[in-house]
Amino acid sequence: MWRTLENGVREFIAGKESWAAAAVAALDCPGFMLDVDEEVIADEERSCYNCRYRRWSAASFTCQWRPQQG
Repeated sequence: MWRTLENGVREFIAGKESWAAAAVAALDCPGFMLDVDEEVIADEERSCYNCRYRRWSAASFTCQWRPQQG
């Protein structure tokens, strides 16, 4: 569901209208954090589309979450 861009950021390859895929991806994500109410757009609460670490791009969104190293 993801591709890694040149800068190391992950981009969701299913795009902006893949509601079910975004919910499935969020279920497997240890870094999911629900965004503020004004930014929640998906009916499923646990969805990448509702994540605080999601940043919209022209075709999809990128994930800004990074696991803590140490």
